[in-house]
Amino acid sequence: MTVTAQTLEIPVWPYVYGSPAGTGIIRSKPEDFIVMENLAFEPSGAGEHAFLLIEKTGENTDYVARQLARFADVRQRDVSFAGLKDRHAVTTQWFSVWLPGKADPDWSQFETDSMKVLHTVRHARKLKRGALSGNRFKIIIRDWQGDKDKTIGQLEAIKANGIANYFGSQRFGHEGRNVNKALGLFQGAKVGREQRSLYLSAARSYLFNQILAHRITRLNWNQPVAGDTYMFDLSHSCFKSEQPDAEIISRLEAKEIHPTGALWGKGETGVSADALDLEQAVIGAHPQLSQGLIASAVDKDRRALRVNVQDLQWRFVNDTLLELGFSLPAGSYATSVLREIIEL
Repeated sequence: MTVTAQTLEIPVWPYVYGSPAGTGIIRSKPEDFIVMENLAFEPSGAGEHAFLLIEKTGENTDYVARQLARFADVRQRDVSFAGLKDRHAVTTQWFSVWLPGKADPDWSQFETDSMKVLHTVRHARKLKRGALSGNRFKIIIRDWQGDKDKTIGQLEAIKANGIANYFGSQRFGHEGRNVNKALGLFQGAKVGREQRSLYLSAARSYLFNQILAHRITRLNWNQPVAGDTYMFDLSHSCFKSEQPDAEIISRLEAKEIHPTGALWGKGETGVSADALDLEQAVIGAHPQLSQGLIASAVDKDRRALRVNVQDLQWRFVNDTLLELGFSLPAGSYATSVLREIIEL
């Protein structure tokens, strides 16, 4: 019997602090969305890999990596980066270029109007994906309209209590294209290696957001549930607790630990009791995605349901222009902050 793949729409997942109190425009020009990458380590200063801190404007990460490979006369796979960054932004990020037995070329000759080399240093190993402590954002919202007092109240709540750690809409592609491509993949469609990885990630992210939304509607996304697995703040280390005790409750209130949700795949669920029931309610409603991920041999993982927004600052420059500055750990999305205060 042939199963027809369903078509999924990306919903408006529930908000934590009520509906957005304003509207506005982001990315009207690249300078309105500034992202600065922070490495999780300090390059040693010696080794076969040249690390470059590059400021790019209006360019995507893959394009810069290709240009670096061409300029340094190396293979594409000899150029690495820690994470993808928005094209419609001014982003400062690290790249590494493997140059065994070679001196650095004159990197100043690589620069263009849209790419600037800010710093270079050598290191013994290539830059790996995810090797970031986080990102710093400076965002300008233009043509802002709304309830200023409510917006400030929402920002104060975000600063005090963190946000729901949703994957951002860019993860899913235009109108959820990447998730629906994953459904096609699970039905036997042939795709390239890079596209396959992108679609599988979108499927896992969709299920995670659904789990997080399910817990938000039950007011326990940031509260302990029997059988939960918790993640330490600014870490991927986890521990499980069958029943929350006073210490867990205290550490949750202090935002030192966070409840987690499943990044679905094969392997143990990592939760039990009530937490397992909550996740199974979502997973059971999306059998094509969940079974497809298992059949694709994707390993299960966990992701924090809540994330702290560090150093959050804001300023109304005038009645229609709002400036924001904040930091997030690697893997969390600035749009998950913005969605709580403006309609995107």
